[in-house]
Amino acid sequence: MGLIKTEDEIAKMRVSCKIVSDVLKHIKQFIVPGITTAEIDKIIENFIISRGGKPAFKGYGGGKNPFPASACVSVNEEVVHGIPGNRMLKEGDIVSVDVGVLKDGYYGDAAYTYSVGEISEKKKKLLQVTEESLYEGIAQAVPNNTINDIACAIQNYVEGKGFSVVRELVGHGIGSKLHEEPAVPNYYSKYNTQKLYKGMTLAIEPMVNSGTYEIKVKADGWTTVTKDGEPSAHFEHTILITNSKPEILTL
Repeated sequence: MGLIKTEDEIAKMRVSCKIVSDVLKHIKQFIVPGITTAEIDKIIENFIISRGGKPAFKGYGGGKNPFPASACVSVNEEVVHGIPGNRMLKEGDIVSVDVGVLKDGYYGDAAYTYSVGEISEKKKKLLQVTEESLYEGIAQAVPNNTINDIACAIQNYVEGKGFSVVRELVGHGIGSKLHEEPAVPNYYSKYNTQKLYKGMTLAIEPMVNSGTYEIKVKADGWTTVTKDGEPSAHFEHTILITNSKPEILTL
């Protein structure tokens, strides 16, 4: 059962996860009109390094097209994996910031979608529903439940509010690797039968679209956008399954 973490492993993950949650708090003040996504990325990278961590996403994927930045910064119709660059935030945008940290051999991973200044009512509802769906899913992460209990809680909540959940991208186990088994989808599948046990650590991450759940990847090989150009939101926590209610390590 490599899925079950030891107390020592969990202690190391707590440290990485604390850096992740701290950087997501720290960055909030900089999410303002006029800043570029590259500038946001640099602030995040410097913060992680100052805390003795390593940005987990930089160089991720290896090969010919590794991820080139420390954070995924995805604006409006960008669902996830936005490559930071010269795109400037403007009033009314929403921006999802996904951060991973490696420290002492263990990972933390979380994401938060911020509003830039005043946003539309439609976008406000999208953010609210996506974040609430994350907590609906987390509440199901208890021993003897299955991955499907998490997935169905998220899907039912999101679709009940008139939004859609992305199918091609899913949450994941996390520990000494950034992405471990089991996969944690945000929708029902007959294959999501993995039982949950105390000591498992999961990254639960609903990606929710205003329109269709369909997505496409841009020519850079990373940036994933909604097929219909409608806005998308992304919230994520790394959690630990305990004997009782789950513990959010990136709170």
